[in-house]
Amino acid sequence: MEPTQFFPPLNASLNALSGVFLLIAYVHIRNKRIAQHRRFMLAACFTSLAFLACYVTYHYLKHGVVTRFAGTGAIRTFYLAMLTSHTILAIVIVPLAILSVINGLKMRVAQHRRVAKWTFPLWMYVSVTGVLVYFFLYQWFPSK
Repeated sequence: MEPTQFFPPLNASLNALSGVFLLIAYVHIRNKRIAQHRRFMLAACFTSLAFLACYVTYHYLKHGVVTRFAGTGAIRTFYLAMLTSHTILAIVIVPLAILSVINGLKMRVAQHRRVAKWTFPLWMYVSVTGVLVYFFLYQWFPSK
């Protein structure tokens, strides 16, 4: 048994939890519950930071060995397109999330809304596709 094998399901769980926290935070802000919105957004941030720490640790311990996608044909094309968009947006979301959090915590509402209207859907996409990447790689099309 590989000592790092617990990381992929942990990473997927952290991504899913971050997405759940984002959705709950969104419901709270739509209902003008600012304190609850703040709590769940911070929970989403900390969960995403935990994911990032685990993701980097996993790849460091794997010494750069990449998990290959075993699917073929159209599903491979779909997976690679999803993975590419996930990876690019995961990079893009970092400064957007930082700006959103800073503006939100400082109660700069207009600036926060301006950035958050882009941050929220992109962050949700990254969270959901992160979980899908796990299922594609480790559940639906595992390498032999």
